[in-house]
Amino acid sequence: MLIRQITIENLRNLSSVAIEPHERLNYLFGDNGAGKTSVLEAITTLSRGRSFRTPQAAELTGPKEASFRVFAEIEDEQGKRHRAGLERSARHWRGRLDGADLRQLSQLTRILPTVLMEPDSHLLVSGAPEVRRRFLDWGVFHVEHDFLEIWRAYARALKQRNSALRQQRIDLLDSLDDVLVSHGNRLHESRLRYAEQVSSRLELALDELKSQVQAVSLHYQSGWKGDTLLGALFERRHRDLERGQTDSGPHRADLAISCRSAPARTVLSRGEQKAVAAALLMIQADLLKSAGKRAVLLFDDLVSEFDRTHFEVVLAKAMEFGAQVWITGTERPQLDGPCKVFHVEQGHVVELV
Repeated sequence: MLIRQITIENLRNLSSVAIEPHERLNYLFGDNGAGKTSVLEAITTLSRGRSFRTPQAAELTGPKEASFRVFAEIEDEQGKRHRAGLERSARHWRGRLDGADLRQLSQLTRILPTVLMEPDSHLLVSGAPEVRRRFLDWGVFHVEHDFLEIWRAYARALKQRNSALRQQRIDLLDSLDDVLVSHGNRLHESRLRYAEQVSSRLELALDELKSQVQAVSLHYQSGWKGDTLLGALFERRHRDLERGQTDSGPHRADLAISCRSAPARTVLSRGEQKAVAAALLMIQADLLKSAGKRAVLLFDDLVSEFDRTHFEVVLAKAMEFGAQVWITGTERPQLDGPCKVFHVEQGHVVELV
C-alpha cells in the first residue's frame, strides 16, 4: 500500500497540512514538539482508528474545533486508488472509503495496514500481555480474512458468560461454556499459527538486524491451564462465580518472550528489548508481504532509538520490503537514493528541494 496524498486538519498542532509523500522514503525532521510525530499519529489513526500515543480522541483534537480529520489517497497492490477519510471527536467518529460511509473502522485498517516502531516499542517485550495480544491479533487480522469475525464472536460470548457469572445464573453456564469454547478454540488456533510463523523467523531477523541478542525464543500461552478450554472453565467455575468474571480463555493469552530460559523482560537491557521488538515488527511486515500486501512502515525518532549503524541496518531492511517508509528525527538527514525530506516547524510541514 502507498499513501499518495494525505491531508490533516486540526490534529494536535497540525491546523491544516497537506503532504504528497514519496512512494518509498519520507523523512520528517524538526525540533521536539514541532509536529513530526503528530503526522505519524494521523496516519496510524486513519489506519487503526486510534493514536499510538493515547486512546482518547479528545487529546488529539486541536484548538480550532471539536473534531479532527484525516484524508488520504491510497494506492493498493493492484495499482487501484482509494479515497479514505476519518473524522473523530470525543463522542463520535465518521469514516468514509471511496465515497461511502463506513460501519466499521476495521475497513480502514484493512485498506491501510501500518507497522509502527516508536520509543515505547520495547513494551512489546516488557509490557503487559495485552500489548503482545494486540501484536498477534493485528498480524492474524491481515492474513486470515475471517479472523475479525472470530474475535468478535468470542468477545460477545465472553461478555455473555461474565454477565451470567455476575447474576449467578448457574443454569446458563453449560450452554454458554459450549459457545465460548467453540469461538475460543478457533481464536486460539489462529493466534497459535501466527505465533509459530513469527517464532520460526525470529533468529534470522535478529541476525539480519545485527543484534547481539541471542537465545531468544517465543512461546504462545493459551490463557488457560490444562488440556482443554472446556475443562479449564469447568475447573474454575466456582472461582469465576465468586469473582464475576471468566479467568480462563484466549483473552488471557500471551506471547511469552524468553532469553536463555528466563523472561526476556528480566534479563535484557532496554536497548536489547528494542532490538527484539524491531525484529518482531520487521517479521510482521515480512509476513504481511508474503500474504500479498505491503504495510506502510512508520519509524518515530528511530535515530534516537539506535546507534547510527543499527539505524542504517533497520532502514535498509525496511527498504527491502519495497514498502513506503516514513521516518521522523530532530536533525536533517543525509540519505542516499530517491526520497523526500520535510521540515516540520510549529505545525507546518514544508517539503525541501
